[in-house]
Amino acid sequence: MVRKSRRAVKAFKWTYLAVVLAFLYVPIAVMIALSFNASVSRAEWTGFTFDWYLKLFQSDAIIAALEVTIEVALIATAVSTVLGTLGAIGIHAMKKGWASLLVNLSYLPMTTPDIVTGVSLMLMFVFMNIPLGKGTMLMAHIAFDTPYVLFAVMPRLKQMNPNLYEAALDLGCHPMKALYKVILPEILPGVVTGALLAFTMSLDDFVISYFTSSTDQNLSMIVYSAARRGVEPTMYALSTLMFLAILLLLLIVNRRSSLEEM
Repeated sequence: MVRKSRRAVKAFKWTYLAVVLAFLYVPIAVMIALSFNASVSRAEWTGFTFDWYLKLFQSDAIIAALEVTIEVALIATAVSTVLGTLGAIGIHAMKKGWASLLVNLSYLPMTTPDIVTGVSLMLMFVFMNIPLGKGTMLMAHIAFDTPYVLFAVMPRLKQMNPNLYEAALDLGCHPMKALYKVILPEILPGVVTGALLAFTMSLDDFVISYFTSSTDQNLSMIVYSAARRGVEPTMYALSTLMFLAILLLLLIVNRRSSLEEM
């Protein structure tokens, strides 16, 4: 009786897991399959083709959006990595009360809904008479990327021996040199992980980008605009490439996190 109940529980767990995974990933699998379908119609399969991927890179609008996406993601990642790393070091050096306050405030951009963040940033830019475009999109991406870097670096700082920095100063090392020679090498894995997270978040952002740019479009905005007119097979190809890029980055981040915990 006990064995039967255990088997039933085990079967239920595997069935539940299979249903959840199917619900999450079957639509993505269908989208990837349709990106190789020679037919424009989603209702029939007429053969395997790479034509939609070739047409994808022949579109001037998509190439322009790709350039904007990569440019904004790279610059936002670089700036947010510097700000997040310095912010983490500063918070770590503060007294516990102030540090806790700043940590809680830093959580807000990560927990606030994207639409609230996007609308509030748009209103701020409009109030300051800043034209909405690539520049405002970049500033918005830096704003929501920085906390991810900060919270990726903080655990590494807590694991670091606090006496290393003081020992470097006692030996005559300049504070800035001690920062580069002592602290940065110790927290570098967290910095790299935070940078990868920031790049991932910036690469596929839509809501905040939509509200903070009225001229330049990134890839997510192109997909949204195309979906409003009727989804073309090239959008399946574009979404597939975006999914694979984000998946690869997340696998790298998870792999690095696993290695750091070992």
